[in-house]
Parts: sequence; C-alpha cells; structure tokens
Amino acid sequence: MGRTGQRPILLIAVASSVLVALALFFPLVALIDRASSHIGTLNAQERQTARDAIRLSAETSLISLAVILVAGTPFAYLLGRHRFRGRALLDTLVDLPMILPPAVAGLALLMAFGRRGVLGEYLNDIGIQIGFSTSAVIIAQIFVASPFYLRSAAAAFSHVPHIQEEAASDLGAGPVAVLRTITLPSARSGLLAGAVLCWARAVGEFGATIMFAGNLPRTTQTLPLAIYGRFEAGDLNTSLVMALILLVSSGLVLLSVRGIGTRVRVPATEE
Repeated sequence: MGRTGQRPILLIAVASSVLVALALFFPLVALIDRASSHIGTLNAQERQTARDAIRLSAETSLISLAVILVAGTPFAYLLGRHRFRGRALLDTLVDLPMILPPAVAGLALLMAFGRRGVLGEYLNDIGIQIGFSTSAVIIAQIFVASPFYLRSAAAAFSHVPHIQEEAASDLGAGPVAVLRTITLPSARSGLLAGAVLCWARAVGEFGATIMFAGNLPRTTQTLPLAIYGRFEAGDLNTSLVMALILLVSSGLVLLSVRGIGTRVRVPATEE
C-alpha cells in the first residue's frame, strides 16, 4: 500500500487520538489548571479540613493494607499454586468486588455489619457498633481493595518456577525455608505492585464508604468524601485542591508500579 493509500488510515488515527486526548487528558489538565491557582487561597478552616481528611485517609488505608497483606498473602498463595474443587467459584468471588456498583457494595456491607445486619445486630447487642465509624471505613476499604492485591499476588505466585523450589527441597531446605528463600523473593515484584495498587484503591474508595460509614468529619470523612462534601457545600476551591492532591498521589502510584517492573500484570484476570 502506497503513501496515498495510507493517508485515510493516518487521518483516522489522528482524529481518534484527538478524541482520546479530549476524553482522557483534557479534564485532568483542566483540573490541574484550576486547582493550582487556588492552592494558596485556602483559609485556616479549609486547610484544617484538608489535613484531617488526608490524615484519616492515610491512617485507614495503611491499616487496611496491613490487614490485606497479612490475611491475603496465604490466600493468594493458595489460589496461585493449587488446583482444587470450587476454585473457579472462589476466583469469581475474588473478582466480584472490583466490578460491583458502589451502591451494591455499600448495601452488602450494611447488611453484614450494620446495626441491623446479619452479624452487626449481634455485635450491637454487646455494645459494638461498626457502621458509621472509622472501623467501617477500614472494612469498606478492605472489601473493595483486596482483589487488587489478591489478583496480583496469585499471579506472581503462579509464575514462581517449581523447579527452583524442588531443587531447594532436594538440598534439604524445609517448606518454610523454601518459602522464605525462593517463593517470596521470586514473587516479590508482583506482591509489591499489588500492594501499591491495593493501597491506592483504598485511598480512593468513595461509594461503599459513604453508604456504610457516612461522611463524618474526623471520623469517616476520608479525602474522596471530603472532596464531595466541600463540593456539595459550595466550597469549590477546597474541593479542587484536595482533588489535585488525590490526582497527584494516584499518578505517583502508577509511576511506582511501572517502576517495579512489568513481569507480572496487575490486576490480572487470567489464570
């Protein structure tokens, strides 16, 4: 095909690139442009609102990540290294929170842990109330963010060469030593990438949190909820600055994941 024949294809490619840029990049550029002009204009109360939301987001997301790493790593190892009856169903259940509408996730958490929930009513009888508390924020973050780590970790464990583990066992290494010296180091990139994306998803969680935990300043108002709250209150300047903070942190997270390496794709949906 000559240059003349390629010209229509080139024009279509240029036109589609412009559309993609308008759809994906222009809104972000507009947000950065408007938000950057308001960074130094916030009063003391507005700055305090932003600080409280950032602090709560950092604390709850790090706690959520710690829980997911401790409880999720053995589970991901099971998914990645073993085949058993019911595994396909379990695999589907792991993916489900990633595609659930936020309203459905929030209602599910309320029905499980709310004051009239299946487990929540018993906890409420002994004086433990989870809904609309900081604990509810953490539970919501764990629910929506854990699949990002589990998927990545399971894929990483599945790619660890069995021959290396078998060789270590033949040389006398026990199961714990094999896990510590062969399996975990070999899966490290996938585990780290999954942890970073999991944390980022927890920081950005909004829908399930606002339904299950509410939007209470200094108690359940994380950064995404604070952005929504200030926007609803007509405080566009503060919401723009906080949105810029969240945008920059999300970009840094993606760059860090790219830097970790591309040997394991995250999140992976294939076995």
